[in-house]
Amino acid sequence: MRTLNISMNTQSITLQNKFEKRIVGSFHGLWSTGGLIGVVFSTVMVKYDVSMQLHLLIISILTLIVSVSCYSFTLKNDKSTSGNKLIIGKPDTFILYLGVIIFFAAMCEGGMFDWSGVYFKEIVKEDVFTYGYLTFMATMALSRFFSDRLAQEIGVQKTYILSALLIALGISIAVIFPFFWSALFGFCLVGFGTAPIFPMTFALAGTSKKYSPGMAISIISTYATVGFLIGPPFIGYLSHAFGLQKAFFVFVIAGLMFIPFSYAFFRYQSKNT
Repeated sequence: MRTLNISMNTQSITLQNKFEKRIVGSFHGLWSTGGLIGVVFSTVMVKYDVSMQLHLLIISILTLIVSVSCYSFTLKNDKSTSGNKLIIGKPDTFILYLGVIIFFAAMCEGGMFDWSGVYFKEIVKEDVFTYGYLTFMATMALSRFFSDRLAQEIGVQKTYILSALLIALGISIAVIFPFFWSALFGFCLVGFGTAPIFPMTFALAGTSKKYSPGMAISIISTYATVGFLIGPPFIGYLSHAFGLQKAFFVFVIAGLMFIPFSYAFFRYQSKNT
């Protein structure tokens, strides 16, 4: 899955470089939509008591059919003759800043994936606890289709700042007012806030002068993977120690980290262009 993820993002970034307007966000919007469809499909499989083996077999066959049928539409000239080798030693500052940004984004996104349902069940006391997760996923998927236009209108740096503030505000509302509608509204804001980060950061990584788009994306994807792995268990540890509501403020801190690191990135970029 990680290899497929990198391959698809490399294709989208290569295609992006052929367009004047931003288009990467729409690709990530389709990815999020696929995630929602997967949730619905899995729910149906569970409802009709379909075995896990058959479930995975169906998914594998569908994936193979889609991959083969779409192959002829992929870009054939996305190979790079340079920048394909990982240079061990001092990290590239350009990639390092983007990697740190996407690390904190993955902490937020991964933590919300795993803990939004738990929050609605234990704190909001909602029987249908999937409302929180589905609200977050739906708003993130929807807003990713508009993230390209937003970044085009106000600029990428301001979009990072807006995302940080939306995440901080959304989590604060859900924690301070742990009721159904207020928490739902807060999770909507978090979905809107997290939506643009991955597509914007991948697009910026694709402009690296040191690495090819494929290599740059694979490097920052490693940062993202670490964030996905660390975020959920870290929330669990803090929840055990201080309670789930207080633990959720980690998302506020992680989201606000977009501001200083994006500022540092664009400052570095302006000095080296």
